[in-house]
Amino acid sequence: MSDAAAGAATVAIVDDYEAVRLGLRAACRDAGYEVVAETSNVPELLEALAGSSCDVVVLDLSLGDGSSVTENVRAVLDTGSAVLVHSIADRVAAVREALAAGAAGVIPKASPMSSVIGAIATVAKGEVLNNVEWASAIEADRDFAKAQLGRRERDVLHLYASGLPLKLVAMQLGIAHSTAREYLDRIRAKYVEVGRPAPTKVDLLRRAVEDGILPGLDGEGGDARR
Repeated sequence: MSDAAAGAATVAIVDDYEAVRLGLRAACRDAGYEVVAETSNVPELLEALAGSSCDVVVLDLSLGDGSSVTENVRAVLDTGSAVLVHSIADRVAAVREALAAGAAGVIPKASPMSSVIGAIATVAKGEVLNNVEWASAIEADRDFAKAQLGRRERDVLHLYASGLPLKLVAMQLGIAHSTAREYLDRIRAKYVEVGRPAPTKVDLLRRAVEDGILPGLDGEGGDARR
C-alpha cells in the first residue's frame, strides 16, 4: 500500500485478545505503517505512549477491564491520536456511544483485513470514516439502551441538564436537596446499566438530548448549557 508507506503513519492497537493484536500488527506492518504500541487496555497504551501520540489508535469497543467506551475513546483522543473502533457487529448502542465520544469511525471485526487497513488509511489522513451502515443500524435501533427513567427522574434530569444547580432543581420540584441527589445518583446508575455512562453534567446533557428529554442543541446555543 504505497500511500501508507509514503506517509509512514503511526498506529497503536488496543485489544484484549492477543491473536487480534498480532493479526492487526502484521497487517499494519505489511501495509507500511509503524506500529508504536499494542496493549490490552487503554491505561497500558497511555503508559506506552508516554505523553506522545500516534496517528491512529485501533481500539476494541469492549475491553475486559470494566472500562467504558466513552472513557476509553476520550482518553485516547486526549493524547492527540485519532480513534478507529474495531468492533463486533452487534453492539449498536456501544457503537453509538463511541461515535458520540469522538471516534473517527467504526470497522467491524468481521471485515476483511484489507478493509481494516483501508479504514486506518482514511483516519490517518484526518478524515472521518463513512459510517453509513452503522448510522442506519443505530437509527433502526429504536429502543437502543433506554435507561427507563421514571417521571420524577426525567424531571430532575431535564432541569439539571438544562443548567440549573441541583439545589435549585430541588427547590423547583419541591423536594429536599438530598432527595434530588438520590434521583441524580439513580439516573447515573441507570445509564451505566445500559452502557451509556454519564459521569459529568455535560454527559447528562447529551443523554437527555439523545433520549428526547431535552431538544437538540444548535451550533449557537451549545455553549450556553455547559
